[in-house]
Amino acid sequence: MDTLDTDGLLEALRDSGQLATGLSARFSPLAGGVSSDVFRVDTEDGRTLVVKRSIPRLRVAAEWLAPVQRAAGEVRWLRLARSIDPRLAPEVLAEAPEAFVFVMTYLDPARHPVWKDSMAAGHVDPAFAAAVGRDLARIHARTAGRPEIETAFAADDCFFALRTSPFLLFTADRHPDLAARLRGLADALSASRIALMHGDVSPKNILAGPEGPVFLDAECVGYGDPAFDIAFCLTHLLLKTVWLASSREPLLASFDALRRAYLAGADWEPARSLDRRAATLASALLLARIDGKSPAPYLVAPEDKGFVRATARTLLAVDDLDLDQLVGHWRTALAT
Repeated sequence: MDTLDTDGLLEALRDSGQLATGLSARFSPLAGGVSSDVFRVDTEDGRTLVVKRSIPRLRVAAEWLAPVQRAAGEVRWLRLARSIDPRLAPEVLAEAPEAFVFVMTYLDPARHPVWKDSMAAGHVDPAFAAAVGRDLARIHARTAGRPEIETAFAADDCFFALRTSPFLLFTADRHPDLAARLRGLADALSASRIALMHGDVSPKNILAGPEGPVFLDAECVGYGDPAFDIAFCLTHLLLKTVWLASSREPLLASFDALRRAYLAGADWEPARSLDRRAATLASALLLARIDGKSPAPYLVAPEDKGFVRATARTLLAVDDLDLDQLVGHWRTALAT
C-alpha cells in the first residue's frame, strides 16, 4: 500500500468522524480485495474498524472496469439488510461518498469465520447452508414487489458491469454455439424487476457468525431476478465438490439443504418457476467460472476445468432443467 492511498483513507476516516484529528491508525489489508481496497484499521485510541474503497479496475487478468459509485449501493444494501435483521450484515458506521469509501464494524474472525475458509478446512455443515438459504429468502421476500426499493436501487449499471457482462456476455463470446442461449439469459436478467439482488452471494462473502450467516460485499447489488442470487451461491457449492473432493458428500448435502430452505421461503412467486430459472442460471454460471472474466481461482488443474466446462455445456442443453435435475446430473458426472 503506498503513502498516497494511506493518506486518502486517513482523510476519509477523519472527515467521516471515525478518527479524531491528530490520532494515527494502522492499516492491514484484508484478503479477497479483487474489486475494492479493504483494510482492518486499528486506531491509536483502541478502536478496530473495517474501511472499504471501490477501485475502478478489478484485479483480474482480463480488463474489467466497473463504476466506483457502487460503494453507495453497497451501503444501502447493508443498511436495508440490517433493517430486516441486524444480524444479517455488519453495521455501516460512516461513509465518504465523494471518496467511494465507507467504514464498518470489525467482526472478529475467531467468532465470525469466512464460510469458504471453514469448508476448505473440512468443516462442511449442511445446517449452516440451510440457514443461508432461509436468510437469503427472507431478504428477497421483504424486497419483492416493492416499488420504493426498486427506485432506491434503480441504477443497475453496477450489476451489469460486475455480473451480466463479465459472466454471461463474455462467456458467450468464448462459446459461439451457446451465444444465443447466454445472451438470452443476460437479456432476461436486464429486464427482470422482481426483488433486490445482493449479486455476490458467495461463501467467501458470508461469515459463519455465532447467531447465523452474516452477508458481506454487496457491491453488485441491483433490483432484478432473485434467482440469480440463489444460483450464484449454489454454483459455488458445486464447484467446491471438485476442489474439495474429500468433502464431496457433505457439499452436495449442503447444496440440497440450501436449495430446499430457500425455496420454502420464496413466497413471492411459484417455487417451480424460480427453481427452473435458478437451475438455468447456475448452469451458465458454472461455465462462466471457467471461461468468464472471473474464473474460480481454486480450479487450476486442466482436468478440473475441463470437467466443469463439459458438464455445464451439457446442462445448458437441457430444456426445463430444475435444481434437483441439475444436482443429480452433477453427481452422476462426478462419479464417471
